[in-house]
Amino acid sequence: MPASRLRRVLLPLVAILVIVLVAAAVLGVGLVRRSFPQTAGDLEVAGLTAPVTVVRDELGVAHLYADTPEDLFLAQGYVAAQDRFFQMDLRRHVTAGRLSELVGEAGVETDTVIRTMGWRRVAEAELPTLSPEARRYLQSYAAGVNAYLAERPSPSQVGLEYVLLAQTAPGYSIEPWDEVDSLAWLKAMAWDLRGNYTDELARARLAGDVSLNQLTSLYPDYPFDQHDPILSDDEWKADLSQGGTAVTDPADEPTDDATTGDRGGAVTPGPDPVRPKNPVDLASLERTESALAAIPPLLSGDDGVGSNSWVVSGEHTESGLPLLANDPHLGVTQPGIWMQAGLHCREVSQACPFDVSGFTFAGFPGVVIGHNQNIAWGFTNLDPDVTDFYWEDIEDGQYRRENTWVPLETRAETIRVAGGEDVEIEVRATDHGPILSDAIDGVRDAGQSAPVNGVESSQRYDVSMAWTGLEKSRTAEAVFALNSATDWEEFRAAAKLFAVPSQNLVYADTEGNIGYQAPGLIPVRQSSTTGKPPGYWPSPGWDPAYDWKGWVPFSQLPFVLNPDDGIIVTANQAVSRFNTPFLTTEWDTGYRSQRILDLLHAAAAEGPLTTDTMTTIQTDTYSEFADALVPALLEVDLDDAFYTEAQDLLRDWDRTAPASGEQSAAATYFYAVWAQVLEQTFNDELPSDLHATGNARWMTLTENLLSKPEDPWWDDKRTVGVVETRDEVLRNAMVEARLDLTRRLSKNPEDWEWGRLHRVSMSHEVFSAEGVPEIVQGIFSDGPYGMPGGSALVNANSWDAGSGTYQVTAAPSMRMVVDLADLDASRWVNQTGNSGHPFHRNYNDQTQAWIEGETYPWVHSPEAVEEAGEQTLTLLPPGSDN
Repeated sequence: MPASRLRRVLLPLVAILVIVLVAAAVLGVGLVRRSFPQTAGDLEVAGLTAPVTVVRDELGVAHLYADTPEDLFLAQGYVAAQDRFFQMDLRRHVTAGRLSELVGEAGVETDTVIRTMGWRRVAEAELPTLSPEARRYLQSYAAGVNAYLAERPSPSQVGLEYVLLAQTAPGYSIEPWDEVDSLAWLKAMAWDLRGNYTDELARARLAGDVSLNQLTSLYPDYPFDQHDPILSDDEWKADLSQGGTAVTDPADEPTDDATTGDRGGAVTPGPDPVRPKNPVDLASLERTESALAAIPPLLSGDDGVGSNSWVVSGEHTESGLPLLANDPHLGVTQPGIWMQAGLHCREVSQACPFDVSGFTFAGFPGVVIGHNQNIAWGFTNLDPDVTDFYWEDIEDGQYRRENTWVPLETRAETIRVAGGEDVEIEVRATDHGPILSDAIDGVRDAGQSAPVNGVESSQRYDVSMAWTGLEKSRTAEAVFALNSATDWEEFRAAAKLFAVPSQNLVYADTEGNIGYQAPGLIPVRQSSTTGKPPGYWPSPGWDPAYDWKGWVPFSQLPFVLNPDDGIIVTANQAVSRFNTPFLTTEWDTGYRSQRILDLLHAAAAEGPLTTDTMTTIQTDTYSEFADALVPALLEVDLDDAFYTEAQDLLRDWDRTAPASGEQSAAATYFYAVWAQVLEQTFNDELPSDLHATGNARWMTLTENLLSKPEDPWWDDKRTVGVVETRDEVLRNAMVEARLDLTRRLSKNPEDWEWGRLHRVSMSHEVFSAEGVPEIVQGIFSDGPYGMPGGSALVNANSWDAGSGTYQVTAAPSMRMVVDLADLDASRWVNQTGNSGHPFHRNYNDQTQAWIEGETYPWVHSPEAVEEAGEQTLTLLPPGSDN
């Protein structure tokens, strides 16, 4: 699997021999175990007011029991630091734009872009806007982290990674944790799960290279006739009757009577923009993309990010109460993205309302996805369009607004570089946001013909970005509110606080209710281009008509409680058929969501649904897209036994993608053909960095083209004097796929196995970069493993079909099924393990089960936790009588 952007920048390989020697010494002298946490007995922890009990099971999952919320979150911070502090430290260096202090010069580009965006500055501004309770919880968590660090003054006592990084950052000392370190992590989460910015920039770049008709076809409409939205017209209708003004302050709780007005989502053309009379140099859109590409993905993979979640009511279940399932599809790292934990007040009360367990982020208090004693919830990415780009006309430190000039906002930033000289940068911003085209010098040949109001332009401008994540919000409070919610109304009140990233929230409770809510900051703006939705193209920054006017009020965001059919499925598909309020046009096109819905209906027709039903659906690998493409492939006459031998595999293929077994050879051939179809149909005309990836959008586009055999996209522009049609491309793709698999695997198609090509590596975020010695990679990373599934499948082990490799780029980061009739009967599995310490027994102990689609019991009640517990640690206030 190609190194991620993060891994490419994190380790300057300047002392490979030294690192190898250090690694050998580590293994020889036992430093490996030096950072392992104490998990049994008694420990005095500064800041506690009463004892906290920490019960760990065989998977290293810690359930914490305390008398007050402050002690509970302090203990959570302590335990998180025990298991995952290096991951926490890495995350806070990235989010603060201080990666260079940890890894040296290789981090400067990343730091420059994140300082330009100002993630930590926004988090610092958010902190005083939070409720007193939320601030206390964040302070308590930080106190717990710092209590742990105080016990271990040497970095080598905290994590093995510091032993090796000492070669590039000698003398590095760990700073205390603070509340802003936790808040800034939410910015990284929001950034990785943002909306359509890549497509917005791509469209602007491609406008000069392909016809506007072809460009429009690259982004097909959502296929409502084939794939149902989350909510039917009967379940939710947009309120088109209200007038008024949008909510203007995201840090304030929206009022129910605030509305979006005329710009709530209708695709309305704007007036022609005012053109600057004397335009100056336009920073290229490629330069902006290069800057954004320097931000390492801490959650997402390169392609295929999405999620599945669904909830079914008791009318369909064996127990008579709901079942809720969730598996977020994110990047694959070692250690994994999530930590499992339970947070329990010994006596649940208004003063101490937490009895919650689920998946947490190391570095942030509370449970992000999971259940408490009354409700369960799951997330998938709503993926609204929450980033807009603006061309800015800038001269002499000023930018144009209509016919006046306004001074740019500027500030100086100093990037400190381990082992090198400080780097000074100047950050510039307009009312829209930071000038991202300043961040990294690069190619200046894009954006020249990007449309402004649909008219191709040869002007050059600078590029700024508006993003909801740069607005102050109360998302941190939403986590605590979700954790303590006891019913639908309290759940919705919590969702109301969830500003970024905007998610599809599914809900179930022990009273039998199920529901859905779409929360988040959704900007109100109008389109800059006739016939296109807002945010489809970059907008002219000098015209205030295209500024954001505020936010869609929560009361107008889609929701449903107890739909008649008793089933809610969210898998990044369209929320509804309405374009008001405007959310996005960049939905996942619904192959996963429709497959899940069909499987649920089919299973419910055969008998009551159980947790086993849910976990079986989570690992389904059937391709609905193959139902459209395979018939066309079987109609092609190949006229050669060598090629028809492979083609014949498709005749009995059941459309699944197992890693091995009887159906695996056909799956391997089909996906090799799919990669060739993309190469010959689209990649001949697209820049290499905008190649067709083969995800759901490309599948829908290709389905549309199958009925247009002479569409211009079928023509391979690289064949001079020849104009290909659909059947010629399909024939060539099948021939090339046969040859490719013969070279890669075997001349005999019966030997082909999907898992020999489709592989995943659990790669450490630092020590898996290309060029790192194998002995070091072997310490920190796992794999590769052969994987089932693929892109736009329920078991979404996605891959980039245009990359020349079949390696997994994103995958289910965890799986969970909550049984609201018996919480102790719930099931879960993590992608790697709960520990962040290499060689610890819980570092990768869940990986094999995760690959094979297995899950573990998820206990919650005190009795079940005690029975499953293997180690008990008691955290005591200082000076306690042991």
